[in-house]
Amino acid sequence: MTTNSGEKNSSVAKRSITLSPEDNQRLSILCGPFDENIKYIEKRLLVEINRRGAMFNIRSDDEDRAQAAANILKYLYRDTEHQRDVNLESVQLYIQEASQDIATAQPVEDIHAIIKTPKLQVKARNQNQILYLQRVKQHDINFGIGPAGTGKTYLAVACAVEALQKEEVKRILLVRPAVEAGEKLGFLPGDLAQKVDPYLRPLYDALYDMLGFEQVARLIEKNVIEIAPLAFMRGRTLNNAFIILDESQNTTPEQMKMFLTRIGFGSTAIITGDITQTDLPKGAKSGLSQCMDILGGVAGISVTSFNSKDVVRHPLVQRIVEAYDRFDSKGQKNG
Repeated sequence: MTTNSGEKNSSVAKRSITLSPEDNQRLSILCGPFDENIKYIEKRLLVEINRRGAMFNIRSDDEDRAQAAANILKYLYRDTEHQRDVNLESVQLYIQEASQDIATAQPVEDIHAIIKTPKLQVKARNQNQILYLQRVKQHDINFGIGPAGTGKTYLAVACAVEALQKEEVKRILLVRPAVEAGEKLGFLPGDLAQKVDPYLRPLYDALYDMLGFEQVARLIEKNVIEIAPLAFMRGRTLNNAFIILDESQNTTPEQMKMFLTRIGFGSTAIITGDITQTDLPKGAKSGLSQCMDILGGVAGISVTSFNSKDVVRHPLVQRIVEAYDRFDSKGQKNG
């Protein structure tokens, strides 16, 4: 792939890039239906993009934005080598990276930044996500703490799938506390496992993305993958397993201690949660909050803290999280 820097005059910055090898099918994937990906980049970065074959001419009032758009096109084109689709979500994630450092707009290229699963490659999108993945490889117990949309759970599932594929573990256990989030479990049909199934749905969805529906079904049938409510972990010792406890802010201190002491030899555990979003009864202490006070500095345990700037969903989600943070902070001061 070759890049020729453009030139900047007093009012307009220009960049020209030629993507190679020239492949009309890949170029079509890059641009998207009716050039929607190109139009989205133009809208978000305030640039103008014109294409002739594999050559893209970019104009902007800001040199850094023009360079960012050129870099994004290069990285998206690189992705088309292994992907049959480039959707707006992928485009937005690259734009978000560019916005964090508009002068260079270099997506992370760390050795730990990409996890390969059978169905897709999962890529760390910011420095905190890279640290998270690095620490998971170096520690037996890992905490990922922060708001929704920061990739805590999705990256954790990707790490588990990768470890299973490499035969570093023999099984995956995905666990959630069955806490009512405003809805009463007793009114739902079925036994306990069926009642909590909707609470485990995000874990299923991540697995389907990475392994495919049929493969997940086979592995669950063979008990290689187990998805269960936290209550089912009591009395077990989990060796040679990759264990994820999701939504851990909804554990009690007793449940958290029980879970952490289930971990056996050859196992890796990731505990994810958002301390600000507990669904426990009013006045009940969160096991996640307590263990952060107890386990801080314990050797072999890592803690990665995410914040609103790490959100990798729709840009509005990041602004919503920041707005709630400001509101909560104001309320605490007034209180």
